[in-house]
Amino acid sequence: MKQYRILLILLLLAVSTLRVTAQQLFTPEAFIEWVKQYHPVARQAGLQVEKAEAELTSARGGFDPTAGLAASHKTFNGTNYYYYTNPELKIPTPIGIDVKTGLENNGGTYITDEASKGKTSYLGVEVPLGKGLLMDKRRAVLRQAKIYRSQSEQERLSMINDLLFDAYVSYWQWAGAYQQYSIYTKYIEVAGNRLRLLRNAYANGDKAMMDTLEAYTQIQGYQMQQADALLKLTNASLDLSNYLWLKNDTAVLLPEDYRPDTVQFTVERPMPGMEDLVSQAMAKNPDLRIYDFKLQSLEVERRLKFQSLLPYVTVKANLLNKNYYVLKDVSGTMLENNYKWGIDVKIPLLFREGRGEYRKAKLKIQETHLQFDNKRWQVANKVRSYYNEYVLLQQQLQTTGSMYRNYSALLRNEELKFSQGESSLFVINSRESKLIELLQKQNELRVKYLKAAYAVTWSAGLLQ
Repeated sequence: MKQYRILLILLLLAVSTLRVTAQQLFTPEAFIEWVKQYHPVARQAGLQVEKAEAELTSARGGFDPTAGLAASHKTFNGTNYYYYTNPELKIPTPIGIDVKTGLENNGGTYITDEASKGKTSYLGVEVPLGKGLLMDKRRAVLRQAKIYRSQSEQERLSMINDLLFDAYVSYWQWAGAYQQYSIYTKYIEVAGNRLRLLRNAYANGDKAMMDTLEAYTQIQGYQMQQADALLKLTNASLDLSNYLWLKNDTAVLLPEDYRPDTVQFTVERPMPGMEDLVSQAMAKNPDLRIYDFKLQSLEVERRLKFQSLLPYVTVKANLLNKNYYVLKDVSGTMLENNYKWGIDVKIPLLFREGRGEYRKAKLKIQETHLQFDNKRWQVANKVRSYYNEYVLLQQQLQTTGSMYRNYSALLRNEELKFSQGESSLFVINSRESKLIELLQKQNELRVKYLKAAYAVTWSAGLLQ
């Protein structure tokens, strides 16, 4: 009979070992890498940068060369009144000067006096000397698009920072729920072994029947708590599944054979000094970097609005030549005789629109600076707040670790006394319940500790 019992125990151990081996370890590193690659928010964050690239391409279109054609022809009662043909190529430059070249072919009985008959060509420039000399709408849009491209990268990092923090919290809550379920599973097994020993002792007349009944009720209590822990573990698994997506944008549930990394769950998370983290946050936090780019964009807008305070003065000058060879036989004599130039001048008498727009631009910069200062202070204090919570929870975990060693020693001593007939099962159960309550509290503290540790890094904007 004893041999059969030994074989049964070995068989149960083998089955248990196979079941544990069949479980697949799902580390936080593997989980986060999965989230980064396939989660919709992570992919959406990448689209922000692509949209900014498209915006930049669109802004560069303001400097695209344009080809145009102006043509008209009138014939009436057999008389060729006129015909005008003027193909033109206009090339904007980044310094605000437009280069134009074109051809003209004009003729007819009633052609206007200012038009040159026959085939001519021209090459000229259009230069703003007042408004638009240092900044115009095209250049402002291009510069702001370049700034927005850099800003969109910081927006992407901010979205990833938030996503990874939520994902880490979900993972460690799942690990905490798994650990809690494992605690009750372990002590159900311990209590079951104790019950079997007591039943054998009762059969031999060494223990009372009430001892076996009390041991059995202890198991029932643990089983109820284990059922509650299983529910929390199931819900935590579902919450973790919110972050699990496949390449084809399909959500998946967490596989049942996955288990968390309980080793890392119990490892302390070292952290730099608080003020070092605050300094890193001031330099790298994407939410703060976004304000830097907003201010740069507003500065471009301010420079553009300043142009409204300047008079509109544009000079146009063209070099003319016969036929279609505008640069043929270019000489000083030709330059003195073959040219066309003009000037456009417009000066608002009160500049009220310009002054109003420029003041609005300056006020926007002032407003954004105030928001920026407030945001910096909020981020710094948020880092300090989470850091203080992290330190406090670390101290509490150290205290619970010491308490666990003490409770374990008390329980072992009580079990020894019980085996010698100097204690009761009630006292053992009480000691064991206190130990499990402590383990549960320690487990909850560890989840809070890990959340606080990642919250420090998240508030500094360093989760990438």
